[in-house]
Amino acid sequence: MPTITIFKQDLETLLAGPGEAPQPITIEQLEESLMLVKGELKGQNPDTGELRIELQDSNRPDLWCCEGIARQFRAKRQGALSKYDFLTTKLKSPKRLNVAPGLEKVRPYVAACAATGYLVTQEGLAQLVQTQEKLSEMFGRKRRTVSIGLYRLAAIEFPLTYDLVKPDEASFTPLGMNTVMTLGEMLLVHPKGLEFGGILAGQDRLPFLRDAKRQALSFPPIINSRESGEVRVGDDALFVEVTGTDLSMVVLTLNIFAANLADRGAVIEPVEIRYPYKTVLGTGVITPQDLEKSQKLPISTIEQALGQALGAQKVANALRAYGYGVATKGKHITVTLPFYRQDLMHAMDVVEDVAISRGYGDFLPVMPSQFTVGGLSRIEEVSDRVRTLMVGMGFQEIISNILGSPQDLRDAMRLEGTEWGQLVEVDNVMSQNFSALRQWMLPSLLRVEAASNRAFYPHRLFEAGEVARPDPTQSVGSRTVTVLGGMIAHADTHFSEAHSCLDTLFYYVNQTYSLEPIQHPSFLAGRVGSIISEGKQVGVIGELHPEVLERWQISVPAVAFEIDLTELAGR
Repeated sequence: MPTITIFKQDLETLLAGPGEAPQPITIEQLEESLMLVKGELKGQNPDTGELRIELQDSNRPDLWCCEGIARQFRAKRQGALSKYDFLTTKLKSPKRLNVAPGLEKVRPYVAACAATGYLVTQEGLAQLVQTQEKLSEMFGRKRRTVSIGLYRLAAIEFPLTYDLVKPDEASFTPLGMNTVMTLGEMLLVHPKGLEFGGILAGQDRLPFLRDAKRQALSFPPIINSRESGEVRVGDDALFVEVTGTDLSMVVLTLNIFAANLADRGAVIEPVEIRYPYKTVLGTGVITPQDLEKSQKLPISTIEQALGQALGAQKVANALRAYGYGVATKGKHITVTLPFYRQDLMHAMDVVEDVAISRGYGDFLPVMPSQFTVGGLSRIEEVSDRVRTLMVGMGFQEIISNILGSPQDLRDAMRLEGTEWGQLVEVDNVMSQNFSALRQWMLPSLLRVEAASNRAFYPHRLFEAGEVARPDPTQSVGSRTVTVLGGMIAHADTHFSEAHSCLDTLFYYVNQTYSLEPIQHPSFLAGRVGSIISEGKQVGVIGELHPEVLERWQISVPAVAFEIDLTELAGR
């Protein structure tokens, strides 16, 4: 969860309305108000006024800054969100940014605005930089989908061009350097180029932002120009641009920055983006832009979820005080998110915001009217029984992550292109190391064994846990089952050693089984069998293939078995 640093005096200034003097806020008042933003005060420095706040909502990037927190507090105090005129301002000749052809294949989208009239303070600059970093790193997935540039507006001449150039065709002095460098050199030398250059891997032409004088502004998403991109305390005119691969995320990020600067007193001037290709918002897009995400739902849905009859008026008042646009008609309510939010995915999102806005203390607790006694499910009873038996046979239990990489779960097991190598993969992952759900237990055991080569042999490991297997007959396309995996590793291990453990296990769980020879890429041919119980295949047993051991860098032979406990528990 994001943790941000703000200054108490800066927050108090932002909480004051136009023409109002800032009022002190106590730490107790702050901690109470932080419930509105799912925040928690994690630390403070009374000498500097520095506050460290942890936000518990990763779906609200607008709150990852002092301005966003103050905005939510003000809306609650005023009963509604203040109006932002720049969303409805129509300019006869707006500032323009032209997008070059070909960027649709590299980094297709851009949004921008100008902000004048706000004199940048030390605290304000710190917040701008922190918000830029948090949104780029977390919301923008380390700049892959969103990256942000801040500039001194006075040094820029419009129209701007978002262009594509060869690595040696453009050069400028990047932030943090004193030397003019080409874009290609920045990828090889500059710290940001080394860190984020992989985003542009394989591209023979690179994104480049310049103004009408052909002055370099930035090399998105890597680094800004030092001449125009080094914002300083005392600047009173700024330019903000956002580039990325998802248009709604790019526009939303710019909307957040526009709201933040407007809250500090800046006048926001929209910029027209002209695309040579079609986007979901058209070829001429004015940014900032309200994406107007709305939802209609019955009042009864909110009341039933909260367990309290509130009525349309109280629900509407609570949502307005949380920043929503609200319209009621009969027994239904239509809600519209403020322009700096896009996290409305389900009716329960609205329900939660009603509860937060009214305060959880407003809801009376209801004690259970029936007495029930809990107990273990059948699968947990079987799993616990099996764990006890495995420990009794000298095995040591491990507990590992159900998420892994396709390289470990499939490639290292010699399962490429086979039915055993089919995986349930995670979409839009943050890390390739955790991009798929394990389809069997053996890779988890091998991962531990590979790290245990200094421990005295023999090694006996087991784990009883969940795996996910693709299943098109299920509504979600997969099914989750609980399995037992066991492995023995030492210089003299063989098939019979694992077979004897299997015999003992089935005897004490009062089940019968037989073995049938099969071919399996992870095991030695002729030394692998399918475990059959009551006519169904419930597992596999065998000696691991030397190539599998080599891929895991395990230097001793190993035997293993795996049993479907979900199948056994259903009998």
